[in-house]
Amino acid sequence: MTITVRELAYYPVKGCAGTTVDSAQVLGTGLAHDRTFMVVDAADGSFRSQRTHPAMAAIRVGVLDGGAALALTAEGVEPLRLDADGDGARRDVSMFDRPLGLAADQGDEVAEWFSDALGVKSRLVRVVPGFDRDGWGDTPGKVNFADAHAVLVTSTASLDDLNARITARGDAKPVPMNRFRPNIVLTGDDEPHFEDRVRRMLLGTVELAHSTRATRCAVPMVDQATGHRAGPEPIRTLSTYRREPEFNNKVSFGAKNAVVCEGVVSVGDVVEVAEWLGA
Repeated sequence: MTITVRELAYYPVKGCAGTTVDSAQVLGTGLAHDRTFMVVDAADGSFRSQRTHPAMAAIRVGVLDGGAALALTAEGVEPLRLDADGDGARRDVSMFDRPLGLAADQGDEVAEWFSDALGVKSRLVRVVPGFDRDGWGDTPGKVNFADAHAVLVTSTASLDDLNARITARGDAKPVPMNRFRPNIVLTGDDEPHFEDRVRRMLLGTVELAHSTRATRCAVPMVDQATGHRAGPEPIRTLSTYRREPEFNNKVSFGAKNAVVCEGVVSVGDVVEVAEWLGA
């Protein structure tokens, strides 16, 4: 079967709404503009997430002027245009209790905006020039403010299989792909979770290499349109067949990849699997 790129998306502010595109520049840290900004606790610099602040999902972020500015909208607050500042005051930030180093604070106006939108004192930070963070796994690669890897890949076959299992229970509705916040969605192979077995793939002028399966937390239970928790699906059903013993029995959906060769990828591009895991 011919595998092709079905969807592309990047997430300018970690945890906030994504932007779907027809074509994307892919850098060593992932799709251009992906998770280059992050909302943090104003007091200690720890990152904010949909895990504890599901309303982040409904904060819309538009990238303007090639990343020089952001357009921010959310229910209950006035829209804001932010001129991004790579030279802002440096602030120590952390993720999962691990220090990430220094990030560029984006100022008081946007800090107040996010504080109002989320109901907790927050700051917005940006990766600084020269930011250098390693991923981990089979191919670690580099990463901005994503959890730990540059590119999350899912497939329509995996979602179709999951939704068939959900609807078979008779008490829940199918879930959309955006619950998993992928960067690249593949289609054309009807084997669920074939993306797990791809060691190396070529798409457009980009080469990706497998890092690890994507284990999931509570975020897929957040309705990405409303910013409200809407569980127990899909985690309840995934837990019946996608447990990962090597990762403390967490459930998985999708595969995390590192960027081996930068380039451009577009919706409709044919994907060449250059190497399969276990082959």
